[in-house]
Amino acid sequence: MTKLAVVLFNLGGPDRLQSVQPFLFNLFNDPAIVRVPGPVRWLLAQFISRRRAPVAREIYARLGGGSPLRANTDAQARALSLALAHHGAVQVFVVMRYWHPMSPMVVEQVKAFAPDRIVLLPLYPQFSTTTTASSLRDWQRSAARAGLIAPTRVVGCYPTEPGLVEGLAAGIAPALTAAAKFGKPRLMFSAHGLPERIVAAGDPYQWQIELTARRVAAALQQPELDWLVCYQSRVGPLKWIGPSTEDELRRAGRDRVPVVVAPVSFVSDHAETLVEIEVEYRRLAEAAGVPCFVRVPALGTDDRFIRGLARQVDAALGQPGEARTGHGGHLTVRPGAGERVCPAELAGCGCR
Repeated sequence: MTKLAVVLFNLGGPDRLQSVQPFLFNLFNDPAIVRVPGPVRWLLAQFISRRRAPVAREIYARLGGGSPLRANTDAQARALSLALAHHGAVQVFVVMRYWHPMSPMVVEQVKAFAPDRIVLLPLYPQFSTTTTASSLRDWQRSAARAGLIAPTRVVGCYPTEPGLVEGLAAGIAPALTAAAKFGKPRLMFSAHGLPERIVAAGDPYQWQIELTARRVAAALQQPELDWLVCYQSRVGPLKWIGPSTEDELRRAGRDRVPVVVAPVSFVSDHAETLVEIEVEYRRLAEAAGVPCFVRVPALGTDDRFIRGLARQVDAALGQPGEARTGHGGHLTVRPGAGERVCPAELAGCGCR
């Protein structure tokens, strides 16, 4: 019987309050995040992590002293393993980019499993050089060092995966119904922001976010639906893509319309959804005069979404050709189901 290893990638989060500063350092020391020369980046990461740690600790204290992302991703891995049972011997591994379990440790676990095939599946439906590409590069370096050699395929992005779209729509529909008691609701698809210069360099993230939002809005089958895409979690002095979620909440307050906020780039609930949206944005909305504020939970282990991830794995295994990791081999990033979804000018994803 052949053995299949599926590796789920996510950003990670501190598991206790003492982990907050080193987690932030790892984040801001990533060249995909802070794009300056190495020695300068190291110094900046030290400065930013020390400066942001006290506020971040307060956020994670609200979540019980650590991020729930690991537990939520582990639950997704268990659900996906069941959905892939038709492949026989399947093991789903979880690797985090900025906190444990990180690539070097998980590579050794995969190597010990001795799979015949590997599928790398980032839990970022929309590709970005700051998330998907960074995680895959980190994995490739660790796999090469450990000598992990197995036919490897990559799901690079899946912004139009039906399970993603249907799962999001199913969560949004009752939220719209609840908000409609206070007037015609405005649906805000909120995604993590990016500096404008990263998008200008060809990163397809914003294009794919807006593509997902259009598909979900269409799936809701409400022709008069008032909806928009906005971006949250801005940090630093650079100009970020917009509009910002904060500004749109203030506009909704001026318009006196109820709002439904749906995370469109986050597939697991964590600090950005449970604190930034649920607590901070709710408070902002109330202060701005928004008559009703409803947060849609992230997809988590929604059966439609998990079956969609399984379809992505099946599609990756059905693609012609192989990409190998190990001994410096090039790792080819492929879009969902093997079909390119982005315009040709958006070259940042590296899809072939």
